[in-house]
Amino acid sequence: MKKISIFFAISLLIGLFSCTTTEKSDEKLTISYEQYELANGLNVVLHQDKSDPIVAVAIQYHVGSNREVPGKTGFAHLFEHMMFQQSENVGQDEFFKKIQGAGGTLNGGTNYDGTIYYEVVPKNALEMALWLESDRMGYLENTVTKSAFANQQNVVQNEKRQSYDNRPYGFNNLLIGKNLYPESHPYNWTVIGEMEDLFNATVEDVKEFHSKYYVPNNTTLALAGDFEINDVKPLIEKYFGEIPAGEKVVDMEPMPVTLKETKKLYHEDNFAKTPQLTMVWPTVDEYTKDSYALQFLGQILAGDKKSPFYRVIVKEKKLAPRAGVYNSSRELAGQFTVSVNANVNTSLADVEDAVFESFKLFEEEGITERDLEKQKAGLETSFYNNISSVLMKSFQLASYNEYAGSPGFIEQDIANIKAVTIDDILNVYEKYIKDKPFVSTSFVPKGQVELVASNSLDAGIVEENILEATEVDQSTITEEEKIKKTVTKFDRTVEPEKGPQPELKTPEVWTDEITNGIKIYGIEYNELPLVQYSISMDGGHILEPKEKAGVASFLASMLMEGTENKTPEELEEEIDLLGARVNVYAGTEGMQVYVNSLTRNFEKTLALVEEILLKPRWDEEQFELVKSRMINNVKRNEANPDYLSYVTFNKLVFGDDNILSVPSEGTAETLESITMEDLKEFYKRTFSPSVARMHVVGKISRDRVKEGLQSLSTNWKPFNVEIPELEQPKLPGKSKIYFVDVPGAKQSVINIGHPSITHTSIDFQPATVMNYKLGGSFNGIVNMILREEKGFTYGARTYFQGGKNYGYFVAAASVRSSATEESVRIFKEEIEKYRNGIPSEDLQFTKSALIKSNARGFETLGALHNMLTEISNYNLPFDYVKQEEEFINSLTVDGHQQLAQKLIQPEHMYYVVVGDAETQLDALKNIGLGDPVLVEL
Repeated sequence: MKKISIFFAISLLIGLFSCTTTEKSDEKLTISYEQYELANGLNVVLHQDKSDPIVAVAIQYHVGSNREVPGKTGFAHLFEHMMFQQSENVGQDEFFKKIQGAGGTLNGGTNYDGTIYYEVVPKNALEMALWLESDRMGYLENTVTKSAFANQQNVVQNEKRQSYDNRPYGFNNLLIGKNLYPESHPYNWTVIGEMEDLFNATVEDVKEFHSKYYVPNNTTLALAGDFEINDVKPLIEKYFGEIPAGEKVVDMEPMPVTLKETKKLYHEDNFAKTPQLTMVWPTVDEYTKDSYALQFLGQILAGDKKSPFYRVIVKEKKLAPRAGVYNSSRELAGQFTVSVNANVNTSLADVEDAVFESFKLFEEEGITERDLEKQKAGLETSFYNNISSVLMKSFQLASYNEYAGSPGFIEQDIANIKAVTIDDILNVYEKYIKDKPFVSTSFVPKGQVELVASNSLDAGIVEENILEATEVDQSTITEEEKIKKTVTKFDRTVEPEKGPQPELKTPEVWTDEITNGIKIYGIEYNELPLVQYSISMDGGHILEPKEKAGVASFLASMLMEGTENKTPEELEEEIDLLGARVNVYAGTEGMQVYVNSLTRNFEKTLALVEEILLKPRWDEEQFELVKSRMINNVKRNEANPDYLSYVTFNKLVFGDDNILSVPSEGTAETLESITMEDLKEFYKRTFSPSVARMHVVGKISRDRVKEGLQSLSTNWKPFNVEIPELEQPKLPGKSKIYFVDVPGAKQSVINIGHPSITHTSIDFQPATVMNYKLGGSFNGIVNMILREEKGFTYGARTYFQGGKNYGYFVAAASVRSSATEESVRIFKEEIEKYRNGIPSEDLQFTKSALIKSNARGFETLGALHNMLTEISNYNLPFDYVKQEEEFINSLTVDGHQQLAQKLIQPEHMYYVVVGDAETQLDALKNIGLGDPVLVEL
């Protein structure tokens, strides 16, 4: 049994800091793991964690897009999709159904260097998860039929459209890869691959790829959670042991690149409203000494308000709301990136000049010990946050084992970070950045070529023709393909029996109240030396005058721009030196100060929160910067199809007279009108402890929380705040289609819905249960048709959403443009049919999935904090989860149908479609809802 101490996250850092804000901790925590190898080469890492009755299973394959070749790209990611479809002993689409039905969750992800799959299940379903994972590792290839493969080709093509082609700056990563790396380099192409390669891929191609890399000897299986090691070892041997090893897979050697000259390219972006400059320098692979120093360099250049990039680009020249500088080191190579999304109509030539001016300022001022200290101070908190769940522990152990050679490398990783010096940082700047060639991309709004950086050349990006969208024709595949079964030592078709369901134990909630009226909700959770807490106030967006929409969000940003006693820079630095995170948020119905901190720094962070709440600085310079940032963010969104759909739907649902018809972040016009006096007036009439509640979760006692709040209780005086009751919008007289034109859109964003119940309604939780099978999960009807059957979309969902003053029902998806009409028709038909009732087996699946998932509901600080905010926001009983279980258990098929008929109104829906009007608008006349209305925004 190997043991690694994760106390190193503290002990290695103690003594690093001279600042008194970082104190020595007596906390000690040990993670133990056992590592061994099966005869077929599968690496196994086991970690026991009995704090919750759940287990995470992570399986890390050491294969990503870096194993592909030009002309055959996207295979690793495509196989990620295929491995969720079917295997020899698990039926079509049964992976999601079985895991969700057991109360678990699952997913996977592919990057340049690897692919990981995971399940988190109640501990009684662990054997089932091992059965499923082993079956798709060893018994998948025979099930990769032409029909199944064609479907996922279309799904992935739509994922590419949604994630890259149909959004602002979506082609940027593709352009950088093509020009930073040689054509034969594995980082020359994106992980998702080329559309042409996805279309041309054959079953034989991907089977060959799978058989070579998805083998036990190229994989780590990591388990973390509540299990007995002696019990699980025989199960791993049973399910994985007979899978034959593949050919030896040799780890790839680093392939760092150099540039002989600077390359500067531009693209007129159909979806961009503001220009964006990206500059990239080639660097080194991960875990090298220079990669750590480059990470620090990025933070020091642009990580805070004292950084050169912020001072020059944001504060002095006012060219952009922010500048990002960061290093990305991967298995084979790395790249150092400067990214500036500039203000509207800003010349990227000016931005580029400002970048080099920022570098010059850095050279002149250098780095202080305090700069270095500040970057390292958050390391301990981040470390604990990153192991706060069994899933994250399994990820860490599996990834370190595959990419660094041992799960125990986690210790060396922290030691390497700790060892970075000022000289190291200055050396990598000289070595990789200063006066070195780079790749530059200028993305500008269509028709604004004059904004590109000097001497940039047209990148020549060829965009997909909407009318000739790439699609594999599934209708031509008619022959039913027989799946050949592999002979195995035992009958793998038999699903393992699950043991007794773990008993649901809801956390113990304590409550209290301080003298100024703030009610406190707390949960003591002692696994990690962390505390998360928030102070929430009713109000927010619903208290704004419509002509000043966005004032709450504006105020939230301004409260983090210094206090009476601290400049913006000083406040930020003090938070950083505590290794804490402090943010202020404004929402539809409230505002919140949120803190994530080490427990030992609770009182110090609380003192800062008190200053933020009670002593705003009202800094004039920061006011102008915040206003500029917010206005430019709104303008950036104006070409984002998802944002346009959201704005249009809300306008239709709530009507012109309702503040909720305007986005909570405001519009360019309302933000422009806001003055400092508006912020002060809003603050004075809304910031009161009379409408405030506090939520505290972590390794902290009730007495300590109350004692820490004494000053805030004394100094924050209550006054009455009138919270309006908004008039509930009425259903539309009849369903109608509203179309927002985005010329050249590669997808159509569909939102269909109507006003519905509030979150405080007795029907809200029943509504979410009723909706589950329609579109509340991957196995929902609309997703199974639009994604898994048709291949039109990357995902389709339905949901009820609401607060205390509003609610609505929505069905949503982003679909291939040429599939717009059929997708809208399918949504319409399936919503109508759902009111006729569902089979008893679908209801049983819903019950099982929702009730059993509660075993996973209270594992992390974040989950517990969310539970407290739910309780306090909506006045729920502490055992509301058990009450919900009672309802779910009692729900009948007839009761389900009655809820559907009561809460879903197909004849009274707003159909919002955002896409290319020239090619899609007329076709929607065939849906039977009259002529679509073209909406002008």
